[in-house]
Amino acid sequence: MTGAGWDVIVLGAGAAGLMAAIHAAERGRRTLLLEKNRKPGVKILMSGGTRCNITQNCDNRDIVAAYGPPGKFLHSALAAFSVQDTVAFFESEGVPTKVEETGKIFPVSDRALDVLDALLRRLRRSGAVLALGESATDLRKVADHFEVTTPQRLLSAPKVIITTGGQSYPGSGTRGDGYPFAARFGHTIITPKPALVPLTVQADWVAELRGVTLTDVNVAVLDNGKQLMARRGGFLFAHFGLSGPAPLDVSKAVSRHPHPDTLELELDFLPSRTAVEFEELLRSESLTSGKKLLAVVLSDHLPRRLCDMLLALTSQPVDRTAAGLSKVDRQKLVQAVKRLRLPIRGTLGFEKAEVTSGGVSLDEVDSRTMESKLCPRLFLAGEVLDLDGPIGGYNFQAAWSTGWLAGRSV
Repeated sequence: MTGAGWDVIVLGAGAAGLMAAIHAAERGRRTLLLEKNRKPGVKILMSGGTRCNITQNCDNRDIVAAYGPPGKFLHSALAAFSVQDTVAFFESEGVPTKVEETGKIFPVSDRALDVLDALLRRLRRSGAVLALGESATDLRKVADHFEVTTPQRLLSAPKVIITTGGQSYPGSGTRGDGYPFAARFGHTIITPKPALVPLTVQADWVAELRGVTLTDVNVAVLDNGKQLMARRGGFLFAHFGLSGPAPLDVSKAVSRHPHPDTLELELDFLPSRTAVEFEELLRSESLTSGKKLLAVVLSDHLPRRLCDMLLALTSQPVDRTAAGLSKVDRQKLVQAVKRLRLPIRGTLGFEKAEVTSGGVSLDEVDSRTMESKLCPRLFLAGEVLDLDGPIGGYNFQAAWSTGWLAGRSV
């Protein structure tokens, strides 16, 4: 059976696909949105600890800057659908939003389901047709139209938008299905690697600190002493290694390295103080608070369990008083607090990655329209592209914006 009568077929009902289908249909295009899962937007529901961090409270330039050099690809998409447009979109659909201290914007309800429900309400009103439990198994161009094969039928449309996502959280259905389709039309696929993913380390003591959190740590990835990437932010010790915003943000430098187990992390647990200031603080405390336990003095600045571990790592007794701190031991502590080195093992992989680093090369996609430069009337948006940003709603914003622009361009 051939499904005729479509102007555009969108492959994948995630963040970008939903936006693309909504906008294409609102512009009068007969739009079919195919989703292989029985439910749409599975990753939306999982995101932000099921709260869905829809975007970041900043302007378009800050979004672009957060992506580094690839960010310039987003200029047109953000001009078409900005951070302010995103907030207005969801609020107009009955989802009030709030800005948290980190700049992350969430629904007031803290419910990702409210975000997805808003998208699905808008999709229904747009007139787009959503086909669930129907995957695209083949995509070909025949003369002036595309043929999309599914297990149920053969579909035809003059335009197709690929929004199948990357390979992160494969349990949600994102397994790189769009890459072979894009490659068939000549596109270069930058090898996908996990990003925004927890790190594993070669240090048994880390597991003993599981559950300890810090709000401000500077985390740097080093390759033979050379810094590859650094981020400052929240930090969590876990049974497997390290998580939290700062470790997640630097994880792609680990994933993309050919030999992750040769890398090191350098941790600064007190980035708001210089090493000189911290050493002076210790020297002053040893004079004025000599009878206090050194661990207690340190715990004014860091979690107590971490303080005890830092003393152990510098071969100092946990019951040492501040007065007993020699200059050599003081410098060891400064080193441990400000420049602690940890050998890296790797990451937890795609299973626990929030986004994918890699995908369809941006050089081969027209950033003004999201149309393929290699195959006319084929469009690509969202995480299928080689575009990944830091934690904090940046990746969702790229998905909303590129999806909206693709929907505007078909």
